[in-house]
Amino acid sequence: MKVKITTEYITLGQLLKITDWIASGGEAKHAVKTLSISVNGQKEDRRGRKIYPNDHVCIEDKEYEVE
Repeated sequence: MKVKITTEYITLGQLLKITDWIASGGEAKHAVKTLSISVNGQKEDRRGRKIYPNDHVCIEDKEYEVE
């Protein structure tokens, strides 16, 4: 699935919200610790991780490409 952003980057927490994994930003801290998340093939558990265009994010076996 492609996720279009209009800024230089978004955080992993924002991506979780955009893709409906969480309902509010306050849930991000818990979500990154409990969900299986990888960014460009590397495990990630920081909600503040910057996600840039062309990054590939996998959340619980669902693939997202940021553009």
